[in-house]
Amino acid sequence: MIRKIYLLAIVSIISCTAAMAQETIDVHFNALGFMDNREYKPFVLRSHTYNGIRTELDFGFNLDSLNHFVFGANGIHEFGAQPYFLKVNPVAYYSFTGKSWLFNAGAFPREGLLTDYPRALLNDTLRYYRPNIEGLLARVHNDHFIETGWIDWVSRQTNTDREQFIFGFSGKYKPAVNGMFYVSHYFMLEHDAGAAVAVPNDNIRDNGGGQIRLGLDFGHKTFLDSLSVEAGGMMSFERVRGLDGFQKPAGFVANAYFGYHRFALYDEFYKGEGHHIMYGDAFYEKKTYNRMDIIWTPFLYNRFKGQFILSFHQTPGYQMSNQEAFRITFDLGRRVLERLKD
Repeated sequence: MIRKIYLLAIVSIISCTAAMAQETIDVHFNALGFMDNREYKPFVLRSHTYNGIRTELDFGFNLDSLNHFVFGANGIHEFGAQPYFLKVNPVAYYSFTGKSWLFNAGAFPREGLLTDYPRALLNDTLRYYRPNIEGLLARVHNDHFIETGWIDWVSRQTNTDREQFIFGFSGKYKPAVNGMFYVSHYFMLEHDAGAAVAVPNDNIRDNGGGQIRLGLDFGHKTFLDSLSVEAGGMMSFERVRGLDGFQKPAGFVANAYFGYHRFALYDEFYKGEGHHIMYGDAFYEKKTYNRMDIIWTPFLYNRFKGQFILSFHQTPGYQMSNQEAFRITFDLGRRVLERLKD
């Protein structure tokens, strides 16, 4: 997969001569405000209230319609915290945006690229605390399918820091462009190696998982604005090299989404063996789990959206867990600041 990504990089560089357009400089700004209270009965230590705001500002230098260099920063402030910014992540990447291809290299926002991953594989708190992918991403698409491959470096190896990176791929295929049926898949794996200075009994670890789903999207074929159902299988992979082989627990997943005007209902269900995925939702450690989201979007105007989400988590042997979240998002889009002359 990595060879294919580097091959795409070479193709994108060669292709830059195919599109001659005036060079421009643009600006992009977006913000995410969140108040997310979680009362998890099976995971008392994970019952937190996340409150804060994340803002991202960057400037793009566009050689033409295909080739772009983007530089900026993405910072988070948690309400009541000192200093003001908990962390500021640099944004610096090259982007090739062709008719059927997207290729990013550097440190770039994950929003809109990996946000469709199931929470079982990539927890939604990554949206708050790890907003960028630091590595490579390639996407190819047409009317029938979309496929994305990526690699994200989490930690660079030093004498004390471990070498850690995540890679994965996801996609969706529709046999008929206007049909209801589709197949989707998601996969990710974390490679966790040791520090540069060897430590006794410190082994390399691999941890991840995947899902394959069959789905039906009814679109506007009912009185609802949107209706979709999915069902499929999930498997996770975990091993400690030198001690054991891959452990591969598996199970059944299903979900349904109903949307009508500014109200929506989303339900996801899991049944099978328990999973231990480092970046996944902890509830999937349980053998049976159901989550229901009641969603209300009272604020929706142009590039601004405010949304309330009330979530109920059920797993046998525990009282129902609850979660209340309110999120505000704003995205200015890319605005041209200057058109450069030859």
